[in-house]
Amino acid sequence: MECMGIDKDKVFFGIFKDKRVLITGDTGFKGSWLAIWLKELGAHVYGYALPPKSEIDNFVVCGLVSHIHHKDGDIRDASTLLNFFQKIQPDIAFHLAAQPIVLESYENPHYTFETNMMGVVNFFEAVRKTPSVKAAVNITSDKCYQNNEWIWGYRENDPMGGHDPYSASKGCSELITQSYIHSFFSSGKNCAVASARAGNVIGGGDWAPYRIVPDFFRAMKENKKLIIRNPDAVRPWQHVLEPLGGYLLLASKLWTNGMAFSGGWNFGPVETNHATVRNLIESLIRYSGKGGYEVPPSENALHEARLLKLDISKANTLLNWHPVLNFSETIDYTAKGYLAELQTSGDMLNNRLQQIQNYIQKESQNNQVRIFT
Repeated sequence: MECMGIDKDKVFFGIFKDKRVLITGDTGFKGSWLAIWLKELGAHVYGYALPPKSEIDNFVVCGLVSHIHHKDGDIRDASTLLNFFQKIQPDIAFHLAAQPIVLESYENPHYTFETNMMGVVNFFEAVRKTPSVKAAVNITSDKCYQNNEWIWGYRENDPMGGHDPYSASKGCSELITQSYIHSFFSSGKNCAVASARAGNVIGGGDWAPYRIVPDFFRAMKENKKLIIRNPDAVRPWQHVLEPLGGYLLLASKLWTNGMAFSGGWNFGPVETNHATVRNLIESLIRYSGKGGYEVPPSENALHEARLLKLDISKANTLLNWHPVLNFSETIDYTAKGYLAELQTSGDMLNNRLQQIQNYIQKESQNNQVRIFT
């Protein structure tokens, strides 16, 4: 991996340079992108996760096994995870390992709750038993909130909840995080802990089932029309680099300021990036010049929230974190990531690195002091 112009001493205040950073779920979509970015920042990256599910997963096509230190492991295996922590002695830890699919949670609720609840318990147990860890971030979801279909965004102190097993498990993950903060991480003398909640994250490299953007590009590849279950559902769409930038900024603040930045944080898009599923797919069709969709009858459909927004005032004000990409740019970054995979046999790692570089340059041009000293 080459640096491609990223100044490791300035981006995120140089916090991650030469740090040992452990990521659970590094073979997943967001985890693999986070590993790439951290590696470019000069971190020594260690991953713990289940093996990739397919040969087209971002972890595989980017060849990350050759660039970071990865260990296959199940987040439910507490002893193996703890042994990995104590062997690595990480400085900073990010928890992303999870069962992330709403519809899959209906099919296997036991596995979803076991992974998403006991997984975070195992993570925090490993953190508190490994004194080297000074900052830890649990990545959950905007679906952790008790969704009342409000027209305004949820704030960090709104009630946790969840209609479906996935959402409920993420609400529980947040409650577990708060319990560990109050019970074990409140003295300010050990690790500083926070949780991060993001909206509907999209971008190249995500080929998970039951997700609207991967489903669209799968259908395009097979010259089929995409079936849309809830075309009028409103979602806070954001490219994967947006929340990742928030996670990294939050971790850097935990490292330097400790308990002052502990607790829950929302990382969502600007209001104009809240769009319906139909708008998203039609935008991808216009950008790609191909693809189509149809809406089937909705009888007996499983419950999915139709309206969900995040209030990001806290991150705006206290972290000076601001979204960089508008809706059109989000579509551009996302489509380019997928089309590079579908149309070429090029270097996908370089594709991801170039998008990271472009994103950092765009952020700096916005004159927002967010990730630079």
